[in-house]
Amino acid sequence: MKVLLVGGGGREDALGWKIAQSPELSKLYLAPGGPGLNHIGDKLSISATDVEALADFAAEKRLDLVVVGPEAPLAAGLGDALRKRGIACFGPNREAAQLETSKCFMKEICAAVGAPTAAYGRFTDAAPAKAFLREQAAPYVIKADGLAAGKGVVIAETLEDADAAVDEMLAGRFGEAGAAIVIEEFMTGEEASFFAITDGDAIVPLIAAQDHKRAFDGDKGPNTGGMGAYSPAPVFTQTVRERAMQEIITPVVAEMRRRGTPYIGVLYAGLMIENERPRLVEFNARFGDPECQLLMRRMQSDLLPILHKSASASLAGYDIEWRDEAAALVVMAAKGYPGDYEKGSEINGIDDANEKPGVIVFHAGTKMQDGKLLANGGRVLNVTATGKDIREAVARAYQGVDAIDWPEGFYRKDIGWRALGGAA
Repeated sequence: MKVLLVGGGGREDALGWKIAQSPELSKLYLAPGGPGLNHIGDKLSISATDVEALADFAAEKRLDLVVVGPEAPLAAGLGDALRKRGIACFGPNREAAQLETSKCFMKEICAAVGAPTAAYGRFTDAAPAKAFLREQAAPYVIKADGLAAGKGVVIAETLEDADAAVDEMLAGRFGEAGAAIVIEEFMTGEEASFFAITDGDAIVPLIAAQDHKRAFDGDKGPNTGGMGAYSPAPVFTQTVRERAMQEIITPVVAEMRRRGTPYIGVLYAGLMIENERPRLVEFNARFGDPECQLLMRRMQSDLLPILHKSASASLAGYDIEWRDEAAALVVMAAKGYPGDYEKGSEINGIDDANEKPGVIVFHAGTKMQDGKLLANGGRVLNVTATGKDIREAVARAYQGVDAIDWPEGFYRKDIGWRALGGAA
């Protein structure tokens, strides 16, 4: 199979690593890829959001499959452009991707099928938004309606902070993504990320992971795109899995099909779980980052045919095998992230880290320049490890971190604390 992988972050590094292991792969193209994939595929000088150029390239090369990693190309309509040219695409069309790109659309679909989620209000003006806040109890959850790179959520402990978040978002902090905001009921419990692959009809459930959204130890600081993760997630029991499929995933996929906008690809359900009752926090129209990296480490099956069957409406009856091992991931980020941070600092020790037992380092935001590996993003490295259980996987991941020489980076030191019985 000739395949194009779109994206260049940690998620795509892990997807490329796994796809490259497939005996069915004959050629892999990357747009744009990153240093971690240097020896795996051919890099293209096409932006991940240049929809027409990507679709034209896929048609010219007669590719068998395009795998879309990040959300931005999906929101820009890459799925539509590829299917128009007869190219199989792992990832939904623009309209179906609204399950992620519009929180209001997601809420509408949930209401249509009775999927459990938080009560909410949608606002484009500050005055009614603030009035609605005063009808709620603290803490207050304020979200940009559109895509904000995982940073468009504020959990405010006071009305003053909530009012400030409303003003900031509606004043343009997140651009068009914040032209409308959603204020939600604060849900209690533990969060977990659950994934399923679908061809628009048949659904293959994957596994769950639990990530850490706050920047600093003890779940302190601002929300990020994710500072670490582990899998399996103890809170995600068999009962939770069955209820998530029955009450959320299956009816939502059926509703999208009924509306004539079938959802194709991986559906990521961010869940809040309390007393084995899952409620939907959000959908993502792609693999989570950093959770995807753990799924790839734990997946025994060949990934490539799964992606192709999803894209070609032939997923029925397919199953996936998983390794018994646990997996953990520590994000090494540039100091200042998720706020302002500097690029260009040198990183050493990746090879040393990769020699540690069970460790593989995925590149999330790096570049090669003059023979040196440099930081080129906020979340820069994903240090993953597997082990016989979560405790061993976490310990090994930190051994990998310790081998890396990057003074300008920082990381959380308490990844996995819930699963390990610690305290935040």
